Amino acid sequence: MKRLLLLGGGHAHLQVLRDFAAQPPAGARLTLVSPHPALVYSGMVPGWLAGHYTGDDCIVPIAPVAASANAEFIADAAIAIDPAARRARLASGATIDYDVLSVDVGGTVDRDTIPGAREHALFVRPMEHFAQLAPQLLTLAGTRSLSVVVVGGGAGGVELAMAIQHRLADRARVSLLTGGTPPLPSYPAAVQGRTVRALRRCGVTLFEDGCARIEAGHAVLGRGGRLACDAAIVATGTAAPAWLQGSGLALDDKGFIATGPTLQSSSHAEVFAAGDVASRFDAPHPKSGVYAVRAGPPLALNLRRFIGGGELQRYLPQKRSLNLLSCGERYAIASWGAWSTEGGWVWRWKDRIDRRFVNGFR
Repeated sequence: MKRLLLLGGGHAHLQVLRDFAAQPPAGARLTLVSPHPALVYSGMVPGWLAGHYTGDDCIVPIAPVAASANAEFIADAAIAIDPAARRARLASGATIDYDVLSVDVGGTVDRDTIPGAREHALFVRPMEHFAQLAPQLLTLAGTRSLSVVVVGGGAGGVELAMAIQHRLADRARVSLLTGGTPPLPSYPAAVQGRTVRALRRCGVTLFEDGCARIEAGHAVLGRGGRLACDAAIVATGTAAPAWLQGSGLALDDKGFIATGPTLQSSSHAEVFAAGDVASRFDAPHPKSGVYAVRAGPPLALNLRRFIGGGELQRYLPQKRSLNLLSCGERYAIASWGAWSTEGGWVWRWKDRIDRRFVNGFR
């Protein structure tokens, strides 16, 4: 009986569990470790903040999904891996031995990159913590008008800025700091233009500047200006979990687990990884939920075949992905490579996709 340990309850692992529930892998004992009792689906969080969804609409309870696959669920967090001993250490002090390991713990954020952020800001990652704390911002806005500063010009920062401005309307003045570039710097110019116009329609003030420091009541800009700031939200890029350093696993230059075409670690064949924590050395791609979701089925297949001694399948991520960007109101921007469009119908399209993903685990 081989011991399969799934570290993390991310998008890919949920699909592994669903696949194993439909057809249990022969000769395997499953354990899932996650510090969160539910996955907060990041694609619906801006819509939740904007008031279009309830909190329950956006979550997938993890324990029932694990139970359906006959997997033991342990509510804990990994803090170390010893691939030589094939052992994981948890925050509680417990250790778990494994024969096969799959890691889908998501990324994190460096809380000390921006001075003062740890003391004065709300971090988007991990999303489960953000979802617990964000309602306090909405409650505070019911008592007085707020100056809200969102730090991060990627899709997450853009969507959250518009969602909060839409939800709070004249009870908030939302500013977006992009880090010195136009918003969505990795997107085509046409999509950037659509996004700037959407931010303007929504009433978000755009600053193509960085955040040098966050203080009580102010955000200090990279060029020296100061913004009134009652609430700062940090939505910058994802970072690798610090505990991967020194693990013995091969990592890329940013500390993410280096994986190849079969989603195996490039240094340890019995270790697999998917989602934001993984980095494909042969086929680099952006860290986004789109790629994490797509990695789920091939990960399930290769885990099943590895346990059973079969030949693993190569998985090549798509070169382009469909990106659907919500714009506060029930309006969204779609892009696929150089093509883009926008409208209320795009939001309804995104809504159907998101609800189908979440409801697929209920």
